[in-house]
Amino acid sequence: MGQPVREYLLTLCVTVAVTYLLTGPVRKFAIAAGAMPEIRARDVHREPTPRLGGIAMFGGLCAGLLVADNLTNLNTVFELSNEPRALISGAALIWLVGVLDDKFEIDALIKLGAQMIAAGVMVMQGLTVLWLPIPGFGTVSLTQWQGNLLTVALVVITINAVNFVDGLDGLAAGMVAIASTAFFLYAYRLWFGYGIEAAAPATLFAAILMGMCIGFLPHNMHPARIFMGDSGSMLIGLVLAAGAISITGRVDPDALAVWFEGERNATHAMVPVFIPLVLPLTIIAIPMADLVLAIVRRTWKGQSPFAADRGHLHHRLLEIGHSHSRAVLIMYFWSALIAFGAVAYSVHSASMWIVLVIVGLSAVGLVLLLLPRFTPRTPAWAERLVPPRYRHAERAAEAALEDATAREASEAPVPAGVSGVNGATAVGPRSRFPDRRKAGTSR
Repeated sequence: MGQPVREYLLTLCVTVAVTYLLTGPVRKFAIAAGAMPEIRARDVHREPTPRLGGIAMFGGLCAGLLVADNLTNLNTVFELSNEPRALISGAALIWLVGVLDDKFEIDALIKLGAQMIAAGVMVMQGLTVLWLPIPGFGTVSLTQWQGNLLTVALVVITINAVNFVDGLDGLAAGMVAIASTAFFLYAYRLWFGYGIEAAAPATLFAAILMGMCIGFLPHNMHPARIFMGDSGSMLIGLVLAAGAISITGRVDPDALAVWFEGERNATHAMVPVFIPLVLPLTIIAIPMADLVLAIVRRTWKGQSPFAADRGHLHHRLLEIGHSHSRAVLIMYFWSALIAFGAVAYSVHSASMWIVLVIVGLSAVGLVLLLLPRFTPRTPAWAERLVPPRYRHAERAAEAALEDATAREASEAPVPAGVSGVNGATAVGPRSRFPDRRKAGTSR
């Protein structure tokens, strides 16, 4: 079988196009249907924005699977595996629940039950964890109940992690797009680098997930014209979990033993990405950290773990002083560093240069993260080139006073007898007292 790079590219482009073109009509439908909830205390946006963006993303998922099913090389994924059908079944269920939640605000416990049912639907059709590779020991086979429970837990955790991070315009879609790109590179390497056919479904899922997020991002970037809502965040979380489960619990390290010196070394070779994908930390490390911190924070305060608040990581970035766009870009940076760093380390785990590059980029990320905390002293000649917060306090105060005086003068009405805006330029200073009184009149 040749490497179907063109078929993956075609599937990706079709998914992007369908998602992008559907989002506009979906936005009009959401407005007509009244899926525009009022502004809540924890929300960052200031104007009511329609939801239901997940409808367009689900359309892109269906289009991507349909195109892949009719391509020569990718069709074998549907012939040799039932996992694509399991994915579309679970995705349809979770998407329907998300649509109802975007419109009617379903209770959190009901959504949690729906997530478990969707995971159970995929398990019933064969998408489940069969074994786990343990470093230093080899492959550990799981019983049916152990595999099913682990699968349900992974699906629920991933869905809620992505849902928790969906708090800023373009944040969830961008982070999942970055994670799915790194995941695609890893799965593609296993499939065609080592000839492991079991990695084919996960490779296809990652390509389609990339298209869903990329196609929706132009409509969702700040200022967002539409939100994906729970119908979109839970959907992409489920697709991401399905790919992680497919490649983590169904790829046998025995197949890699041909390329390495035995099963134990093969397991060691896959540890940098394989074990984290079980949780999965390298793909959604930032959302997972946000999820854990949110549960600890709310439980410590005596609240429900599902209670909404403004303590998420993206809210903290805004409180530090970052703008909306810069907070999103910082989250993108850390997601890309973790995901692509793990993939690079899995390829050359013996290279110290990769570790040094990751450490160096982490230091850069920390500086960017804490940049608003620093107010460096800018030279006098460069003060006009930097924002006011980086200038000396005295000069900044003088500049603010001058700006306020100029604004007051520009907003003052034109006195009688002086040419206005539509006439010639006024000669002489304008009076600061528009209601001029006669001389000698007391106040």
